[in-house]
Amino acid sequence: MQDHGIEKIATIAVNITKLLVIIYLGFVEVFKISKLLGEKLDAEFDISRKWASQNYSILKKRLAEQKVPSVIEN
Repeated sequence: MQDHGIEKIATIAVNITKLLVIIYLGFVEVFKISKLLGEKLDAEFDISRKWASQNYSILKKRLAEQKVPSVIEN
């Protein structure tokens, strides 16, 4: 009878250990995925920053060109 009780406790301990390992591995995978996404998004944001910077420079140049004739006309 005592062996049966010890067997139940061992089974429960093994099942809890399995559950904890699954949870841990799930967290590890989530962190890996978030790290990879962060790296990919950083590259994408870098491209977007360059594009925005170029467009801002073009806009600034065009606005400056528009202001110069209006100043000369007055």
